Amino acid sequence: MLMALNKAAVVMEGEVNPDGSRVNKWKLVSIQEVEEVKCLARVFPIWAAGILGFTSMAQQGTFTVSQAMKMDRHLGPNFQIPAGSLGVISFITIGVWVPFYDRIMVPALRRVTKHEGGITLLQRIGIGMVFSVLSMVAAGLVEKVRRETANANPSPLGIAPMSVLWLVPQLVLMGLCEAFNVIGQIEFFNRQFPENMRSIANALFSCSFAGASYVSSALVTTVHHTTGTHSHPDWLTNDINSGRLDYFYYLVAGIGVLNFIYFLFVAQRYHYKGISVLPQDVELASKGELGHYTAAKCEDST
Repeated sequence: MLMALNKAAVVMEGEVNPDGSRVNKWKLVSIQEVEEVKCLARVFPIWAAGILGFTSMAQQGTFTVSQAMKMDRHLGPNFQIPAGSLGVISFITIGVWVPFYDRIMVPALRRVTKHEGGITLLQRIGIGMVFSVLSMVAAGLVEKVRRETANANPSPLGIAPMSVLWLVPQLVLMGLCEAFNVIGQIEFFNRQFPENMRSIANALFSCSFAGASYVSSALVTTVHHTTGTHSHPDWLTNDINSGRLDYFYYLVAGIGVLNFIYFLFVAQRYHYKGISVLPQDVELASKGELGHYTAAKCEDST
């Protein structure tokens, strides 16, 4: 379908000045401009899947802290873990996993798959999405136990007699999600765009995070307005012992599963960029019917 865009670079009578410049840049474009549009069109479905993939990450700095505030954060008699510092566990996971992956996993996978990177970039992103779903499921299970424990053992501050270290599994899984998904997307965008579009590639990745924040905010607002009744607080009420934060985690996990199915659909139809020139373009160029503005083509290759 994207082949139709090539017609925009076909020179028609009266569209080129005697000096070779274009009469109207909106009617005749260069090959480079056509290929840039093609790259954006190919990458857009993958980029859209990344937005929902990052939505689960947006919960880490908010509701995970809320959970920690209602758990026993003591390590020994004199030290209490700050609730907001638990996110460092994800960063430690990334710092440990990435060198292990690059130095040990990639060479081992390369011998099996015969692929330079061990696995493809889209496979790496997909694995990250799986870890994000697992992280939300783990968070929901821990929250269910934490809430039941807190309600069974009421205290003035509503703190459950349950160690905050129970939050470590979900944070480790989220760290693995970031190690695969975030790094995979950065590499994917930078490799699939031409050299002159690297700034757009980086901007798209940043827009994924921004979009995920908006989706997360919309989701939280929707849950607030649809799950509460006159006799029961909503899932995300300020007192999480009275709410159902575990249901919210399961909801995010379910959205992640649907997003992963969509990602598999578009990833199976994606072909990685190769530097090539189509035979029909060569024929048009030999006839002088294709614009002389040249560039490395962003074409499909297997």
